[in-house]
Amino acid sequence: MAKSKLTSRKENYSEWYNQLVVRADLAEQSAVRGCMVIKPYGYAIWERMQSVLDGMFKSTGVKNAYFPLLIPKSFLCREAEHVEGFAKECAVVTHYRLKNDPEGKGVVVDPEAKLEEELIVRPTSETIIWSTYKNWIHSWRDLPILCNQWANVMRWEMRTRLFLRTAEFLWQEGHTAHATKEEAEEEARRMLDVYAEFAEKYMAVPVIKGVKSANERFAGAINTYCIEAMMQDGKALQAGTSHFLGQNFAKAFDVKFLNKEQKEEYVWATSWGVSTRLMGALIMTHSDDNGLVLPPLLAPEQVVLVPIFKQAEQLQAILERTAPAIDALRKRGVRVLVDDSDKQTPGWKFAEYELKGVPVRLAMGAIDMENNTIEVSRRDTLAKETIPFDSLVDHVISLLDEIQQNIYKKASDFRSANTRKVDTYDEFKKEIEKGGFLLCHWDGTSETEERIKAETKATIRCIPLERDEEKGKCMVTGRPSVGRVIFARSY
Repeated sequence: MAKSKLTSRKENYSEWYNQLVVRADLAEQSAVRGCMVIKPYGYAIWERMQSVLDGMFKSTGVKNAYFPLLIPKSFLCREAEHVEGFAKECAVVTHYRLKNDPEGKGVVVDPEAKLEEELIVRPTSETIIWSTYKNWIHSWRDLPILCNQWANVMRWEMRTRLFLRTAEFLWQEGHTAHATKEEAEEEARRMLDVYAEFAEKYMAVPVIKGVKSANERFAGAINTYCIEAMMQDGKALQAGTSHFLGQNFAKAFDVKFLNKEQKEEYVWATSWGVSTRLMGALIMTHSDDNGLVLPPLLAPEQVVLVPIFKQAEQLQAILERTAPAIDALRKRGVRVLVDDSDKQTPGWKFAEYELKGVPVRLAMGAIDMENNTIEVSRRDTLAKETIPFDSLVDHVISLLDEIQQNIYKKASDFRSANTRKVDTYDEFKKEIEKGGFLLCHWDGTSETEERIKAETKATIRCIPLERDEEKGKCMVTGRPSVGRVIFARSY
């Protein structure tokens, strides 16, 4: 049975995204409101991301650890900005036991099993980790501590969308402790560079590195560094953040150390993280009306072979002919799937692998066998070509690299075409309706930023780290500005 087409991006971008996530077997809604089930194919992509990022972290000296899911409420309250930033999103555990309902209607919470102190399901782990670091850190010799954990977190979102914003999501969170301010700031910037390299090299997503305005800063941070990406509908998506926390959490949990001069000091801190939101970024940056377009470096299967046959003997002949080439590709690190099932037609399989974004599809039938050729289709452009079978291995290796570079260039060109300088507020109000990144002068005040957000739904995505020093006047107030910042509507 033929599958119905996806809603086009032009017709309804939001509906296109929702349909694609489900139809490509990435994720689905769960029985728990606002939470998702990540299906095997979606999780396979996330595992690829995890594997690469984990290696990049460890190459900088970071080690993995694990900290509790539940955080005492009193811990969260120790850092004032932190608790204020997360208070409305917290899920709270108040009891530890159920009992049979005396009226015979299942089970109820046992009122006698009330916790002495409520526990918060972690929205982020700074507080529980810094309460632990107090036991680990005594001297400058104990520093730095470079820890990361892969975990789930809970933020009670009211409006959810698969991968982009869910009540529970998966992420990694790094938490580091340092002897000096300079070391901590260097670590925060180093991890921002790691995220940017991962986004551009592996995800093929061009990003802008910047620092958040005070209004957009992580609760409890001195500075929040970020990478911002542009989606195909012109909206911005924050793809990763790295926070310089100063000594805020060290002071909140009394984490001190003796320096080399035997003087007591508070520790300096960072935290940094990316989440399954990267899955949303991957989908919305590259995919089209036919389905997913995956970068080869992160695709669970980079190549799929679909034999075209009528009898078992034909299938066996095709498998024997292609086996040496498939083995050669696998030995060179290419992830290859051979779909020799007879449950679906070749046409159905072609559409399915197109929907799932497999970068390269191979097809061989009786005529190809006679001519010693094979059909090669690339997912990014949907172009097909028939090549000599003997040149397949080198051709596929080259093609995978070409696809990776091509989808990055396409995304980069799109961002460039949708990034504009705007100098007046009236022009801004018109241009923001078209989407994209608007480079504007801003007077640096929270009041002006809040006004722009209230009137246009646009926020300062970041103050670019690499921007031209260009003096100007704020588009709203006319006050002096030292450089342009990036405004956009966002997810």
